[in-house]
Order: sequence, then structure tokens, then C-alpha cells
Amino acid sequence: MKKVLLAAVLMGLTLTACTNKQTTNEDMNTMLTLTQEWDKTFPKSDKVDHKKVTFKNRYGIELAADMYIPLNSPEEDKFAAIAVTGPFGAVKEQTSGLYAQHMAERGFLTIAFDPSFTGESGGEPRRMASPDINTEDFLAAVDFLSNQENVDAERIGIIGICGFGGMAVNAAAIDPRIKATVASTMYDMSKVAVEGYFGSSDSKEARMEQRNAIAQQRTEDFKSGTYKRAGGVIDPLPDDAPQFVKDYYDYYKTPRGYHERSGNSTDGWNVIGCQSFLNQPLLAWAHEIESPVLLIHGEKAHSRYFSEYAFEKMTGKNPDGKSITISNKELMIIPDAVHTDLYDDKNGKIPYDKMEEFFKTNLK
Repeated sequence: MKKVLLAAVLMGLTLTACTNKQTTNEDMNTMLTLTQEWDKTFPKSDKVDHKKVTFKNRYGIELAADMYIPLNSPEEDKFAAIAVTGPFGAVKEQTSGLYAQHMAERGFLTIAFDPSFTGESGGEPRRMASPDINTEDFLAAVDFLSNQENVDAERIGIIGICGFGGMAVNAAAIDPRIKATVASTMYDMSKVAVEGYFGSSDSKEARMEQRNAIAQQRTEDFKSGTYKRAGGVIDPLPDDAPQFVKDYYDYYKTPRGYHERSGNSTDGWNVIGCQSFLNQPLLAWAHEIESPVLLIHGEKAHSRYFSEYAFEKMTGKNPDGKSITISNKELMIIPDAVHTDLYDDKNGKIPYDKMEEFFKTNLK
């Protein structure tokens, strides 16, 4: 059981077919190899225009994104814009692209991007994660959107899904250009790394065991010149797998959500890839976020407590499992929904109407 839970925590991304050659800040020309055909896990909408774009973060890592632009809008209009990414270990051809396309159908210019070291984006070595760099990825997306001629730089929001929900809240705490934030079915990756699921390894001894294991793996990786993989969603499923791991399998390992560039669908992060989450808490300054934040979570999601924790960090109030609004912070609980119900449209649980209302209200 412990190995199954660890596998769930360390779900990751696969080695991509992109190259990562440096470009100059002057020309910003991409050297990434981007797939041009439609290879998403969801059908293409006839209500939006779609194209590939790239941009760099402040560490010089070039990020790949899909841009979705509403059709039939006056050319002189400047759009409110939304940057989307997540879940943790997924790619933009999965959940984030679905969200981005739906929000573009509702009148927003959107981008769904692959975070650093993942998917079609740059960054070496592959299959690494960083609370700092992955938060920066959101800020770089805001940089990019702020400089688009058809975007109103004063009306930019973000959506983070699953593990990137925590990164989205972290980004909102540091960048006031972000005028509205949605975190859907969020994980706080630093909290789960430090405490384990449901506090199952929340002790100095358990953390030291984890530190020692990662430290030893770093020595071995350096010696071998390669990085040992932690594995994506466990396959085959053991009989005693928790229900939420079965839910992950149903999405990432079946035609419903499988994608060859998604580490959750394939072989995951490096074992050492998430080390820095052990001592870099994501939500330390969440209580100082002044802009509106909407947290969306399933009633029956194993991960619901992460959104409840984030809401309490921002407001000082315990939501006690209920939908609640305090000032401009809101927690929306979706009845009967599990964690992965908010990954796609399979069960019709994603509250697009609510997100449209939230962004149109706050991106005026």
C-alpha cells in the first residue's frame, strides 16, 4: 500500500520528442519541435481558432503552449485572457487544454501550456519539478499574454489544476498582475510531500527516511549518468489499490485520457524530481492574496482537504466540507464528484458556467 501511495505522489511526465536549444532574448524564435497535428484527448472545437505559441520564463526555459482564440470577435477587441496548466505530471493535450478550449468558447483568449521540463516545453534534465520554477511558469505566461496586441494586460487570470492548483495560488500570492485565479481539484504538492497523504507520514522520522532515500538516489544517479524514474500511474493495478489510484488509472491509462507525452500515462518523474517540495512550502503567503480566488473541488475527492486547507490559509476560516464564500475567496464543492471528475467531461462535473461567471466578473 505504501508503494502505491508513493507512486501516486510521484506521478510524472515522459521523455518528450522535443529539442531544447537556446534562443536569444532578442529574437525569441523557438527551437522546440512542436506537434502541428491535433493530438489532444478531446475533440477540436469549431468555435475557436487554435495555434501553437512559445515563450520563455525568467530562467531562460522555453515553454510550449496551445493558444485558443474565440472566433467571430471584432478585430479591434482586446480579450480578457487566461493561462491554464495542470494536472501535475500531465500535458496540455489533456485536462488543461480542455479547460482552455472551453473558456475560449466563452469569449476568453486562453493558453494551455506545458510546464518546464515537461511535454513539448524545454528544460533539462527532463522530468523534474520545482515549486519555484513551476510557479514562475505561470508568471511567464502572464508576461507573454500581457504583450499580445489582442489582450488587455489588465484583465489576465490563471487556472491551475490538481498539483498546479497549488502553484496557481502561489503565483497569485506573488504577482498582482494576476487579477483572478481558479484552482480546480487542487493538490498542495509541498504539503503532500512533507506529510504524506492524509498526514500518513507527518513525522521527523518519516521525512528523514525520505531525505536519506533521495540523497542516496542522487549519488547513484550522478554515478550512472542517468536519472531513475519513479513511475507514472501504477500499472497493473494491485487488488488493494485505493479508489483514488483506480480513478487515476481510469483517466491516464485508458483511451479516456492517455497521452504518450504525459508521464502520468507513462513512466513518471525522476525519483529525485520532487525533492525541493520537501522544504519549500507553497502557500506561505496565501493569506496576503488580495485578488479573487475560486477553489473548486469534488465532494468525494480524496484531495478535497487541500482546497479546504488553502481556503483556511487565505481567510482564516475552516470551511468544514461546505461551499463557502468570504470576501473575494470562494470554495465551491461539487456534489458527488471525485478528484478526476474535474479532469474531463466524462461525468459532466466541471463547472464551466461558474468559471465563466467568475472570470467575467473579475476580469472587467
